[in-house]
Amino acid sequence: MEMKHFIYLLSLFFILFATFSSSNSTIVSHDERAITINGQRRILISGSIHYPRSTSDMWPDLINKAKDGGLDAIETYNEMQNFTTKIVNMMKQENLFASQGGPIILAQIENEYGNVISSYGAEGKAYINWCANMANSLDIGVPWLMCQQPHAPEPMIETCNGFYCDQYKPSNPSSPKMWTENWTGWFKNWGGKHPYRTAEDLAYSVARFFQTGGTFQNYYMYHGGTNFGRVAGGPYITTSYDYHAPLDEFGSLNQPKWGHLKQLHTLLKSMEKPLTYGNISTIDLGNSVTATVYSTKERSSCFIGNVNTTADALVKFKGKDYNVPAWSVSVLPDCNKEAYNTARVNTQTSIMTEDSRKPEKLEWTWRPEVARKTILKGSGDLIAKGLVDQKDVTNDASDYLWYMTRVHLDKKDPLWSRNMTLRVHSNAHVLHAYVNGKYVGNQIVKDNKFDYKFEKKVNPVHGTNHISLLSVSVGLQNYGPFFESGPTGINGPVKLVGYKGDETIEKDLSGHQWDYKIGLNGFNNKLFSTKSVGHKNHKLKWSNEKLPADRMLTWYKAKFKAPLGKDPVIVDFSGLGKGEAWINGQSIGRYWPSFNSSDDGCTDECDYRGEYGSDKCSFMCGKPTQRWYHVPRSFLNESGHNTITLFEEMGGDPSMVNFKTVVVGTVCARAHEHNTVELSCSNRPISAVKFASFGNPSGHCGSFAVGTCEGAKDAAKIVAKDCVGKLNCTMNVSSDKFGSTSDCGGDSPKRLFVEVEC
Repeated sequence: MEMKHFIYLLSLFFILFATFSSSNSTIVSHDERAITINGQRRILISGSIHYPRSTSDMWPDLINKAKDGGLDAIETYNEMQNFTTKIVNMMKQENLFASQGGPIILAQIENEYGNVISSYGAEGKAYINWCANMANSLDIGVPWLMCQQPHAPEPMIETCNGFYCDQYKPSNPSSPKMWTENWTGWFKNWGGKHPYRTAEDLAYSVARFFQTGGTFQNYYMYHGGTNFGRVAGGPYITTSYDYHAPLDEFGSLNQPKWGHLKQLHTLLKSMEKPLTYGNISTIDLGNSVTATVYSTKERSSCFIGNVNTTADALVKFKGKDYNVPAWSVSVLPDCNKEAYNTARVNTQTSIMTEDSRKPEKLEWTWRPEVARKTILKGSGDLIAKGLVDQKDVTNDASDYLWYMTRVHLDKKDPLWSRNMTLRVHSNAHVLHAYVNGKYVGNQIVKDNKFDYKFEKKVNPVHGTNHISLLSVSVGLQNYGPFFESGPTGINGPVKLVGYKGDETIEKDLSGHQWDYKIGLNGFNNKLFSTKSVGHKNHKLKWSNEKLPADRMLTWYKAKFKAPLGKDPVIVDFSGLGKGEAWINGQSIGRYWPSFNSSDDGCTDECDYRGEYGSDKCSFMCGKPTQRWYHVPRSFLNESGHNTITLFEEMGGDPSMVNFKTVVVGTVCARAHEHNTVELSCSNRPISAVKFASFGNPSGHCGSFAVGTCEGAKDAAKIVAKDCVGKLNCTMNVSSDKFGSTSDCGGDSPKRLFVEVEC
């Protein structure tokens, strides 16, 4: 999957939460059924939390919430070969591998190389064998995995990645069925809509995997976090890497996904012995419904799965009737009673919002990006004949590279006295063009069309003309065969084109001598640093004169106070164009709120039934791909002043920038009878009940409606008595509590719909 690859190669470590005595080694191995720990087959549920996408202050809370959510392990990255060897040796020194008594039970070498290996022929096979030999030579005493690598060299364990892996079977019959990346959502691209994967579908994928013999599953991502600085790749992957994961970008619970999965994890762990040691039998119940029984001498556990995308199923199993909704799995830990169904969510839905406090008005200073010498005279860091690739020159040290050349024109030139344009064939993600210091225009990549033609009218002068092109990258390609050799920047040709009637004359500048300047002066002089105080030259000092709006290549700076409390802090960049932002000298990433998604392709309601894809259930059409940006509390001075610095590339209005905190605003629940529902506003009390009905209510959070029947008691009063004024409350959903109903359609299941304000 594209977004997760660092440059070149990867290794990953799966760190078990359980701690082992440092004096005793733990034997981790596997057989055809499961990973074994000290000889015992285990059900293991893991989640990806990549430390660079959160701050160290966030790690303890993320780990605790992952444990509370039912995870056994965390998966995290590191780069190969020298770096992997270094990290492995460091971990050995600290006795962190299970074979030394530590918590690391598995390691992964390479990732999804199986998707591209055919492009490399014999060299691809040789490389994957080298990976296996290199990993084995490190002698870590725990198994190595190769994700998405059919026929992985032994003793590597091949695994599956994807939205669904229930149909996956390892090529090696001695390998267990393992799922190393269950994609909890999808990443966002600048100019793209917001992807959304429902809790029902994600839970269905997990339950189907374990129904069909799986014993190890890892979520990608369990917490996605933030691509701080310039680490977002793609290209065009946003600063937010929320991924619609069970823990959101800020580390808060993404409900109902987190809670719905937690309930499933608890049940799966209770069924560990039958799932790993039991005999397996499958019963076809018709119409795409199957029952799977795992039996040992001591007990049996069962699943009933309905893969039909439209029709609910009423089936008889072991003498009892079960209603299994379309695209769902019912879990029966004792094969006698349904304890969970993936389509019936009994966990609350939390609607996050910004706090309602009036934002602080920021007083801005500003200064231009000093580029006059570059634009007018073509002064650069190096000179080359012809056009060069941007990443080859910058080595990805900057998003920005100036391409500068000169061309002499006089009245005898065939181009003269014609309508003249500058034509640039480019792979730059953003291109800005200047001729003789005057801005000609720009072009940005849309719809993944990274090879395009830029052409604008120009007015050259007699004599020497200076052409300056600013090429901008927004994350480099990081996946696919030969991805490292893909073109970036201005690949040409670059031409001056003259038009007169039907006649066209072209002057190709591609082979000219070109000057190149890496980066921008403000970046090179670290204007984002808290120690930056300007320059002796008055023109280069920060100005507090009238704040310019829609001014390109401009730096802005302001002081602000940290929002009170412990809630996650965000900054609203509405009104800005494109650039990068720093808080107290630390980059919170690229911003681009002026880039809206397309107006179509979204839906008000998401049908969880049927296979999920990255375009299914999209929302936020016609809106900025990202408006809010995470400001980690550890970046802030909780007492005293803080500094925000912006580099605005496109032109925007900083006066609209403001800081907020993210809080739970509304909590809803749709709990089925005979279940328990818990409502929580996190660290704030429940203030009011907006809706409550027991019977057959309908609708969605924010638009619930009373159905044709209700319980005899006033549900709103009951919920208010149990919950208002409390941080959380728990209620049993039953007729005893909310009153019996007489006209709900016989044995139809009753539900409690609740909406409360925080």
